[in-house]
Amino acid sequence: MDFSKSMAVAASGMRAQTERMKIIAENIANANSTATNKDGDPYRRKIATINSTFDRELGATLVTAGKPVADQKEFRSQYDPGNPNADAQGYVKLPNVDSLVEIMDMRSAQRSYEADLTVMDSTKQMLAKTIDLLRR
Repeated sequence: MDFSKSMAVAASGMRAQTERMKIIAENIANANSTATNKDGDPYRRKIATINSTFDRELGATLVTAGKPVADQKEFRSQYDPGNPNADAQGYVKLPNVDSLVEIMDMRSAQRSYEADLTVMDSTKQMLAKTIDLLRR
């Protein structure tokens, strides 16, 4: 078993999931923001993407965080006639971010990160036991 290969694959997964969590955190932070001007659009949800590439030198497929994609789902609207960004009917456009979906995505990214961390810990333990066996 090639320890460096398993560590590199797990590390690439951890980096990709970290970027995914950053994008999800940005979505959650902007879930209730409004447009900066009356006719503008509010924050548009971003969707994290992950790319896989085969590393010939390592002989393994690694993952990287891709460029985030804007979610084209419709904006939410809320009746708030006192808001300066309200339209003629009194509705304000809000971001197309669903906090529950973002929390579920965050949990999924967290579990993937933890799985990669477990792979790294297991690899380190196997490497330590191999070194102990070689010392005897």
